Amino acid sequence: MIKKIRHYFATGLLITLPVFITVYFLFVILRFIDGIFGRLINIYLKKHLGFAVPGVGIIIGLVIVSLIGFVAANFFGKKIIRALEGWFLKFPFIRQVYPAAKQVIDSFISKDSPAFKKVVLIEYPSKGIWSIGFLTNDSFKEAQEKTGRDLVHVLIPTTPSPLTGFLVLIPREDIRILDISIEEGVKLIISGGIVKPGI
Repeated sequence: MIKKIRHYFATGLLITLPVFITVYFLFVILRFIDGIFGRLINIYLKKHLGFAVPGVGIIIGLVIVSLIGFVAANFFGKKIIRALEGWFLKFPFIRQVYPAAKQVIDSFISKDSPAFKKVVLIEYPSKGIWSIGFLTNDSFKEAQEKTGRDLVHVLIPTTPSPLTGFLVLIPREDIRILDISIEEGVKLIISGGIVKPGI
């Protein structure tokens, strides 16, 4: 009887836990967005009307982002955005962080030039130990000139986040390209190897 109960509990946990984790992260993100845009409006509503509207910040955030996209899509809008970016980049620290952040986001959204090109195997951190990595780019010219090797950029992610880890520059001939999709590689990293490719 105890074995059956344990089995039922484990089965239920297997079904419900991924749902709870997904909902939790979604809730945290939405709450963060709502806090940015909705806090001041809800203070105003509570003060003058006596009630607050949960989620109003999310709606306002979506509207603002869509309006910015609409403005940026036309000729004059592009000029305005470029002028604002030029002014924005004059500030210290921002000019170091903003271009990199923009490039990373562009690469994740873009279908033509995805951030992760291939899932690869490399011998890291030492010979005989193989690590899963994501091929992100060809090496920059100076590194290739200094080493005299055809180097490529590989991100060695850390479980459970596939977006954080170590960047290594490794000779192209030392990587082994795996015949799995980026999505399968991401699942492999997030699960710590529990979820195998093809499942």
